[in-house]
Amino acid sequence: MRREPFGMSAGASRLSASERASDGGSRYRLRDLFTPLDTLLASGGDPRLALDPNDRVNAYGCAASPEPELWNFASSTASTISQMAYDCAALAREELMHKCLFDEVEIAFDARCEDMREELRGHLALSSRIDVVFSPSGTDSQLHALFVARAVLGAAPVTIVVGADQTGSGTPHTARGHHFSTMTAGGIVVRKDGAVTGLAGDSIAVPLIDMVAGIAMRTDADAAVLRAVETSLAQGRRVLLQIMDSSKLGWRAPSEACLDEIARRWPRKVQIVVDACQARIGRRRLRAYLDRGYMVLITGSKFFGGPAFSGALLLPKGLSRSIDRIGGIAPGIFDYAGRCDWPVAWTTLRSRFERRPNFGQWLRWEAALAEIGSYYAVPGAFRARMLAELAVGIDSMIALSPSLRAVPAAIEKSVADDEEFAQATIFPFTLLRGGKPVSLAETSAVHRALARDMAEEISGSAADRQVAAQRCLVGQPVRLERQDGAPQAVLRLCVGARLVTEAWTPDTMQAQRNLQHVLDRIAHVLVKIELLLDRGAVVAAPAKSAFEV
Repeated sequence: MRREPFGMSAGASRLSASERASDGGSRYRLRDLFTPLDTLLASGGDPRLALDPNDRVNAYGCAASPEPELWNFASSTASTISQMAYDCAALAREELMHKCLFDEVEIAFDARCEDMREELRGHLALSSRIDVVFSPSGTDSQLHALFVARAVLGAAPVTIVVGADQTGSGTPHTARGHHFSTMTAGGIVVRKDGAVTGLAGDSIAVPLIDMVAGIAMRTDADAAVLRAVETSLAQGRRVLLQIMDSSKLGWRAPSEACLDEIARRWPRKVQIVVDACQARIGRRRLRAYLDRGYMVLITGSKFFGGPAFSGALLLPKGLSRSIDRIGGIAPGIFDYAGRCDWPVAWTTLRSRFERRPNFGQWLRWEAALAEIGSYYAVPGAFRARMLAELAVGIDSMIALSPSLRAVPAAIEKSVADDEEFAQATIFPFTLLRGGKPVSLAETSAVHRALARDMAEEISGSAADRQVAAQRCLVGQPVRLERQDGAPQAVLRLCVGARLVTEAWTPDTMQAQRNLQHVLDRIAHVLVKIELLLDRGAVVAAPAKSAFEV
């Protein structure tokens, strides 16, 4: 299999074999750091991160450098990097370059990654006993979780995926220990859906959507989860249960009562991993999951608004000890991690992995940590109040629109441990014409048109053309399959951390004006959707990448 160096894009310059031999590995890695920042930020990931050669955006419609004129309400999918985060990434690169003058690149890089683990724990108010495994994406972290589960359970588990119809498109592959793309973040060419050596197994999908009820959560979700666990254990199989908190539509499952029953009926027989990649989770709730011995998948690129992709697996200390003592290692995991991804304390495990810094992954996490730190620097009372007021305003605007139909929320509310996330932050809706949902293709076309200046395509008043000219991102369409008809799709308005961070000020009146400004922008986005549907100013042919990837 062909390997590309971490931190280098496919088009970046490389040294010859003779140059590498004369300069040594560290000098070669240091030269990588002089690659343009935009190139580095778009490197070290799978093909979803690649920039289109024409419009210079990735599969999510996001550029590698700031676009302040683009309104972003797409944090359930991905966000374009902010100027603040971009500047932090640039400064981090300069600081690493300086440190590399006095130490080997790999040593300086490893030390910085360890410091970042401590920063992430601090922002999330986690104990130092919680370990952090970094990765290029939440999808890569799912493979890390499967690797850990095999070590903990002592055998290949069957993975039960709750919300299989509302998780990342790579999950059906990673849940079975299969490759989710044609190339890994390390530049290793693989066969999509081919087995990852030593990790392959079975999976069971537990979907959550009941399309018969009109895009609602199924009422028997808990029973379906319990049934899948019981059946698997009765067959003598180990179980990795991947639960959802929260999904593409903002849903959570199974319930607390269901999790309590699993713990009571099958103690230490089911390893649970929480899909919290959306990061729409209270810090108290996050700690509660880890205290119960659950693994947690999280990213810095969804709610927090860091650039796509930046994944992490959070592990309670009890699991960490067993991982570092693991005997045989699934060979396929070497394609999905480098030594610096694992905590420094895991000396035995780390010694088996190559020292290969992934500069792109690191810089995206530097940007994400800047966003996370800024968000939690805002007083908790303001965070909660703003998210609550935005939820009321967005719900009201969607309800008043004749062309939108809201998808009902399905999260089990718990103010005690959800803190500000007791409020919805993802607002999914279908597009209507004549009271009926528009086609899958047109929903996709509207999504693409929102991100473009459509003033020339809209006939009407100057005010209409001004609305149409504004470029904005909303959450990518989520495709919903129907057993008795054509599939549907929903779009999503998303509240992300950056909206809160940028609105905060100690001046109460100004903060309220800032909040209203956000609501005014959301109203503008909805009016543009109305114009696009009313004037038929979209190209109906769907693009494959328009749907959540």
